[in-house]
Amino acid sequence: MADSSFPISGRPSLLRTAALNNSLGPQNLSHSFLLQEQTQASIMEDTAMIEDTMDDEDRGRSRTDVLFPQFFDMLQSQGGGPEVFEVLQGLAQICRGVVETLELEIDRGVGGTQGARQREATVRWLRQEINTWLLLHALFHDRVLVQSDTRADDEMQDGPTLGGSEKEVIQQLYAINATLREYQLVVDWLEACYKPDEQVNLLHCHDRMMSWENTLFQLDNLQGAAFGRGHEIVSRLDPDASVRQKRPLHALDEEDNHRLSRAIFSAIRSGQVDEGLKLCKHYGQTWRAAILEGWRLHEDPNFEQGNPKVDQKMPIEGNPRRDVWKRCAWLLADSKNYDEYSRATAGVFSGHLASLKSLLHNDWHDLLWAYLKVQIDIRVESEIRGCCVKRYQPMPDEYWNGKMTMEQIFDELNVAKDASVRDYAQGQLGIIQRHLILDTCGELLQHMVRWLDKDAGQLSPHQLRFMAHIVIFLRQIGRLEHESPAEKVIAAYVEALIQRGDAQLIAYYTASLSKNLQVQLYSRFLEKVEKKQKREMALEAALQAGLDVAQITRLTVENIRNTPVPLGELGEPRAGEVSAGDTRKIHALEWLSHLPEQRGELLWQANAMIRTYLGCSKVECVRQAFKMVPGDVVQVLINQYGSMNNLPPREECSLKEYLCYKVYLAGIDSFLEWNSLYHNKPQKPQQEHIASGQDNFTERMANERREQAHRNKVTRWETRLKEQAKQTMESLFNVLLFPEKGWLVDPFIPKEPENAVQLKWEFRTMQMEKLRSLCLPEIALFLHDVMYKSGDFAGCVRLADEISSESRQLYKVYTKHKLAELMAKIADASLELLNSKLDPWGYPITA
Repeated sequence: MADSSFPISGRPSLLRTAALNNSLGPQNLSHSFLLQEQTQASIMEDTAMIEDTMDDEDRGRSRTDVLFPQFFDMLQSQGGGPEVFEVLQGLAQICRGVVETLELEIDRGVGGTQGARQREATVRWLRQEINTWLLLHALFHDRVLVQSDTRADDEMQDGPTLGGSEKEVIQQLYAINATLREYQLVVDWLEACYKPDEQVNLLHCHDRMMSWENTLFQLDNLQGAAFGRGHEIVSRLDPDASVRQKRPLHALDEEDNHRLSRAIFSAIRSGQVDEGLKLCKHYGQTWRAAILEGWRLHEDPNFEQGNPKVDQKMPIEGNPRRDVWKRCAWLLADSKNYDEYSRATAGVFSGHLASLKSLLHNDWHDLLWAYLKVQIDIRVESEIRGCCVKRYQPMPDEYWNGKMTMEQIFDELNVAKDASVRDYAQGQLGIIQRHLILDTCGELLQHMVRWLDKDAGQLSPHQLRFMAHIVIFLRQIGRLEHESPAEKVIAAYVEALIQRGDAQLIAYYTASLSKNLQVQLYSRFLEKVEKKQKREMALEAALQAGLDVAQITRLTVENIRNTPVPLGELGEPRAGEVSAGDTRKIHALEWLSHLPEQRGELLWQANAMIRTYLGCSKVECVRQAFKMVPGDVVQVLINQYGSMNNLPPREECSLKEYLCYKVYLAGIDSFLEWNSLYHNKPQKPQQEHIASGQDNFTERMANERREQAHRNKVTRWETRLKEQAKQTMESLFNVLLFPEKGWLVDPFIPKEPENAVQLKWEFRTMQMEKLRSLCLPEIALFLHDVMYKSGDFAGCVRLADEISSESRQLYKVYTKHKLAELMAKIADASLELLNSKLDPWGYPITA
């Protein structure tokens, strides 16, 4: 592998771009500027052809919001096992698509300066997220699949075979040493993610290059014609001349040399060592290319046992005197006579950390790459010298003393001198990537929980999405020690999705939580859904996700029902009207009407709501709540339990309570209709002034016709009033004389339900007793009013018998004041009977 310090065949690595960045290709300076101008012009022409749309007010947020459903689709598409790692690559690809869209909008200038700034910040975040998904894939693919497959082989091997070639020894080392393999995977990841901030392509060149041509020209022309007159430069052109003579090259060559060194190091930092070699050869510095070849591991296949081509000499790979080269490279990296890029290039292959840190001091990823390159180099060198039968040139003690663990490396990064490195190391992305590399998932979850507790309001939905999917992945591969912090992270993401209102996504992620959290979170979502169509979609999504819809809808209705209703700007609504808050509560019962098996729960919740409204004298709310119960509720319950005798205690009591309210509303409605009819007796027409003569006869006839029409109306009114009074008295008596122990009295049940405490059974019983004492005296007064105004005075007196009867004991619902009021009205009826020559009970008086 060209991008690795030590090429190991079959070693897992990240995918890289196949070609080197165009910025490293040879160009002439003026020709470069011309090409750039032409490219920019062509881009402007192309984008001008694209239909321009108005920028959203959210500064491109709608572009990134597609990540929510796309991540959901990607998770749903996975099967299981190794496919979970394909999902990571899919998530990274989704983010790349959003980045490309945002970059196109930035190039087009969509949203102006503010919009571009916001999009650039989003792009930076998404690039780091892409990098993290790639890191997860690289590390855990090796930890879960590769390490588990090779664990048995590792236990049977003590280490690399003694006496093998350098390449064989390191191949075996990578195969059995998971720690070293992870170091290399992180290096591969850092190299794949490397994006140089500045262009390094402004190299003065043409098709055939000669190194240091300006110095050569000046040495050949002693006059120093165009440049460099009076400046002392090297007198020789060998590679070491400048250091040996302590003189510079020509100023232009010095600048080109610096740029070339920078480009070579950038290629090495990107993991493209071969591209760096091409640059050296192209610019005529073949000795530098030869120097860069010196790190390669030595192997002579002609000495291998079992070589099939015994009669043919095979080419030798690597550098047989690599130890000498490496010591010289160390000395070069340690020297102050070379530029920082040349020193760092030598330091990469010789394990010289100081030269790398001096150049890569202001970026967390660059410093981590430098540390790991050195650690890999030390461990590989130690293994080679311990297993290969050969005498090696000793390395300085400083080289061997540079060995560190991964934990020590991150500790160094946390206290780095550069503030930007410390900020990243202590930021969310740095902490996440650090713990993924260290494989300390438990500590990572603890950090996430602390972020939720401390900065819950400051975390964006996309940060929560990122964290939640990391947790989901770690759970799928079995890397979670405790479920509680994981559920807290996913629950926070679900709450963010609730604000967006996508039922399918909310149901899917809620299903990954424990049952109690499922019920609480999805119920919280349902409380915000008002439209009927969206409610149906929300319940369908919950059923598809396997959520407990019965418990969720029950909790939803209870939460809405128990929510206090604030007074509006105009205070309490007028009589006969329903406030917006009450309407919301009543319509919440709709959640329980979708599934036939929830008819019992619907009855229970509707009755509880009706009790509250009836206690507050909100009769119109009682009517609306009663209408929310489907008319087939009795038949559905019978079909569900087989017969009325098989009904559970709660359903049996709820059904009777529901029928009580049905009778009560029928009686109230009938009384209101009678009362309205009673007070709307047809008015007698006014008598018009009768003149004399012919007009006198005409007007008299017209008056007689009007009087006759009025008498007919009165007759019809009296007939209707009498019929309505009879119907009203019957309806009101149905309330007072309700069968089975009376109105709002539960039927006999052997014992209370098992969950009586949860159902607040005693509180319900107390409510029903209060309603009896509130409503039954009122019904009795209504009944007395109808009978009294209908002339049924004897019926008014018989009402006292019903109240005092011991069978229903209605007198117990009366207070002394209310009972006295009723007795006074009955006494008035008895007085009317006496005035009619009857006794006080309505019977004829006998001598």
